[in-house]
Amino acid sequence: FFRGITTTTRGDEYHPPLPTASDFPSRAYLPKNYFRFEVLYQSKKSMARVGRITTPHGVIDTPGFVAVGTNASLKALDFPTADDAGQQLIFSNTYHLLLHPGPDIIREAGGIHKFTGRHSPFITDSGGFQVFSLAYGSVQESLESKGELKRSNLRNKKKPYWRSDVTGKNAVKVTEDHVIFKSYRDGSKIVLSPESSIQAQKDIGADIIIPLDELPPHHIDREALAASVDRSHRWEVRSLREHLKDSQHRKQAIFCVVHGGTDVELRTNSLEYLTSLPWDGYAIGGSLGNGREELKNLLTWMMPLFNVDERRDKCRHLLGIADVDSIHHAVSSGVDTMDSSYPTKLARHGTLMTRDGLIRIKRGQHAKSFGMKIDVDCRCSTCTHYDRAYLCHLFKSNELVALRLASAHNLHFMNQLVSEL
Repeated sequence: FFRGITTTTRGDEYHPPLPTASDFPSRAYLPKNYFRFEVLYQSKKSMARVGRITTPHGVIDTPGFVAVGTNASLKALDFPTADDAGQQLIFSNTYHLLLHPGPDIIREAGGIHKFTGRHSPFITDSGGFQVFSLAYGSVQESLESKGELKRSNLRNKKKPYWRSDVTGKNAVKVTEDHVIFKSYRDGSKIVLSPESSIQAQKDIGADIIIPLDELPPHHIDREALAASVDRSHRWEVRSLREHLKDSQHRKQAIFCVVHGGTDVELRTNSLEYLTSLPWDGYAIGGSLGNGREELKNLLTWMMPLFNVDERRDKCRHLLGIADVDSIHHAVSSGVDTMDSSYPTKLARHGTLMTRDGLIRIKRGQHAKSFGMKIDVDCRCSTCTHYDRAYLCHLFKSNELVALRLASAHNLHFMNQLVSEL
């Protein structure tokens, strides 16, 4: 199956036909009073559109940038500062919250909103992306290794606090029923199934949740990719059925994840099948190509398929991609929301975002940039109070406040950029 990942499922194993739309209860297709998406304006020049998502914890304006707060926390920023930067939706990772503090702790606290003290919308993923990353490393590592499994000692050079027995070869065991991996914190065995992922996300209590799917590396053959897409469909259907057991009580929306890599037939089939079922929105995931051009090509031919019949009435989320160049094309192609750790990660490395490009504030050329804002038109709290010279000093002196000020600026920049598209 995937080279190096242990799997107990043979490629020729029989699976019953996938359920069709009629196999789900009619109530699942009814409008929900706690979640809705409205298109307020449709561009006449492109597929770009302005919309509004209403959730139990507030409104999300679209197109919208979604900041990634892996551990229910934005690195170097508190939530009030993020709110001031215009951040409406925060993306947190079920995998990390599953390991610590645990969904039971968050449930006992009253859910993620009460636990964090942030009463604005959250979205959580299934945990699948991080699980498969234990074997393949990051997306960039997967591309660089052409699909080879990352060895544990390679990752440990970058993250010495990771246990050596939880990544690399044989790190992940996949069966038809579930995926098994080890905690990077204590090495304990974790079993994650479509049902347990949904149960964890319900305990966490985000406004939008994501079904468990399988994330193959970019460099696999078509037969393996097709088998992965089929398995993702089976897992997503199981996730949906688990969600529908108490969807009205929990008041959470669930988005499917369209797969297929860059293969036109596989991704088209995935889109057409999943959008026939009672999801509340659509996420675009899996391998999205090797670089920006492949992503643009993918969105160019795929996004018009979402603009057919009832599909046009659902929100579309692009998973894990939100650099400036990709955002412009994604929005013009009809993507409503997109998540990424890009702006905050840049900030922590001393790279600041401006309308004229990136600024590496640690460079000596900024040491005497007295009175010069990061971006002349920016009205964020950082640009209001500090100039480039002072920020250069803070970074060169390894002052922790530099990370907060830079992150606040980059987050404000991204939200402002998307709001103006």
